[in-house]
Amino acid sequence: MTRLWGVRPRWRTDVLGDFFCPGCGGDRNYRRQHGRRWLRLLGTPVLPLGPVIGSVQCTSCHGRYGVESLEQPTCVRLGGMLRDAQYTIALALLAAGGTAHRAARDAACAAVRDAGFEDCGEAQVLAALAALSGLGGELYDAHGMAGGLAVELHAVLEPLTPHLAHQGRERLLLQGASIALADGRYLPQEREALAAVGRCLDLPQTRVGALLEAATRTPYQ
Repeated sequence: MTRLWGVRPRWRTDVLGDFFCPGCGGDRNYRRQHGRRWLRLLGTPVLPLGPVIGSVQCTSCHGRYGVESLEQPTCVRLGGMLRDAQYTIALALLAAGGTAHRAARDAACAAVRDAGFEDCGEAQVLAALAALSGLGGELYDAHGMAGGLAVELHAVLEPLTPHLAHQGRERLLLQGASIALADGRYLPQEREALAAVGRCLDLPQTRVGALLEAATRTPYQ
């Protein structure tokens, strides 16, 4: 039976887009909406009562969520952020250790390909290093990391960090350690680069040290 009267919101759509739906657990389309509560008589709105808080509605499950749900990156976006992080870390460690050693170049290029850049070879990696050097001067100076590479590490890693589990952040650090160790022991600049990666990933300094020490004894997987 239809209720004689009741109060229900009336929604208007402001924006359409893609988001990670908390209800579906995957990427979906959404409607961002604002609305107003209405007194309804036999289902017909007859009297506005006031605005309601804006929300996001999934077009698949029709669940309604707070607008803060849009802060969670989609699976596609998160995958892209992770690929960029692996790529930038590989560049940072290759720059720190120098490009003279074949083993280090091979390790960095392998990490880049594993990140999803299958067509990116040694020539492209070295060209990317040269471009970053041109943006900010030398990649490393007497005080450690400098120039475009330091800016790039912060820009790429810090937005990703809140969305990664602790183990995922440690794995990124160990990827960099494997490149540094490909041609022998850590150089001072390699340790500085790995410390910078750890800071960007919000890993405690003591944990970074323990992971780097463990990496010298256990190959990166």
